[in-house]
Amino acid sequence: MTIGNINLSEFPLLLAPMEDVSDPPFRALCKENGADLMYTEFISSEGLIRDAAKSVQKLDIYNKERPIGIQIFGANLDSMLAAVEIVEATKPDIIDINFGCPVKKVVCKGAGAGILKDIPLMVKLTKEMVKKTKLPITVKTRLGWDHNSIKIVEVSERLQDVGAAAITIHGRTRAQMYKGEADWKPIAQVKTNPRMHIPVIANGDINTPERVKQIRDEYQLDGAMIGRAAIGNPWFFNEVKSYLKGGQDFVVPSLSERVKAARAHLEMAIKWKGEILGVLETRKHYSNYFKGIPNFKSYRKKMVTSNISKDIFDTFDEILEKYSIPILL
Repeated sequence: MTIGNINLSEFPLLLAPMEDVSDPPFRALCKENGADLMYTEFISSEGLIRDAAKSVQKLDIYNKERPIGIQIFGANLDSMLAAVEIVEATKPDIIDINFGCPVKKVVCKGAGAGILKDIPLMVKLTKEMVKKTKLPITVKTRLGWDHNSIKIVEVSERLQDVGAAAITIHGRTRAQMYKGEADWKPIAQVKTNPRMHIPVIANGDINTPERVKQIRDEYQLDGAMIGRAAIGNPWFFNEVKSYLKGGQDFVVPSLSERVKAARAHLEMAIKWKGEILGVLETRKHYSNYFKGIPNFKSYRKKMVTSNISKDIFDTFDEILEKYSIPILL
């Protein structure tokens, strides 16, 4: 698969741009474990042009992560074009537009999935951003605003025609939020449209290797974007790749490997965001890092309630001592 001049694998696995999840520490672990292309957390165009510290920090990318895209959202053309200049200066490989975030604080400003109520503006923003930069512009969106307004085949074609280099589609409407099951059939209809020639990537409920294989083989899509299934489970990418090859190579991570990853994650998070945020924003991963370990509740409670990193690192050591496994450094 190719996006612009970026050559990826035949069926690449992408890390989704998840708020407070897809940060540099987590991206580093996903890259080490098989992610082919990653996007940053979504960044407000209004925040960027006002030099808001939180927005600017999300621009941090590193060569070891490449290829990587920076995702921005907004509904004001001038702000989005100004944000493109700011983003371009950080030298990502791709700029992605978020036309799919369903949360109220984004939608109420007409951004994210809110723009699905104004398809002409969606197309215009894409067109002008393509003209503004030489970097590939990709789009992430949803099927439509609600069930009665699904026009994703037409919308995808229009976005392609104004220069979008690839499109990722979450198989739900905005009205569904994250409820119900994602529907990949309309995404397949986009792919089979004879006028479509850009990559069409599926997103939504891609949480098992079997589902990834279904997306590739049954729905004939070009790639899979992995979101929640990767939280606390950066090994998921290699697990999927092993399964697609026949399932012979992947070995379930040992407890010591899980502790090593969790420790590295926390260390990188503290280095990048400081003690307080580093500790708080890593909590959401611990349940999955240690999923399925028996008699683990007390350790998990310590990790998700402590505000002091030393306590968490000590808990890691306790876990290894309890299960008589040497620390891997």
